[in-house]
Amino acid sequence: MPERLKKRSMRVVGVRQVLRGLKENALEAVFLSLDAAPHLRQQVEQAAREAGVPIQTVSTMEELSQLCRVDVPSAAAGVLRNETAESKQSSLPDASKAGQAFD
Repeated sequence: MPERLKKRSMRVVGVRQVLRGLKENALEAVFLSLDAAPHLRQQVEQAAREAGVPIQTVSTMEELSQLCRVDVPSAAAGVLRNETAESKQSSLPDASKAGQAFD
């Protein structure tokens, strides 16, 4: 499942996004860094328990950011459920039209 963190359309990154995803029942797994601020870890752990979503821990925020291929340290990340990922994929801009002028 960590490989799904690498694809932007398959994951969310950041405590706010993870908490929102848990509230909307959009996540199938949560990754949480052990060196994140304790109050942030507690918020994510509680929300994940309430949603029945498994938590996998990562040693550092830097390690989690590398797994997600983002440039900033990340306290939490979530793997989207397949149906959520598919709808997110369809809402992404079409790369083939990049650079074209808008009407």
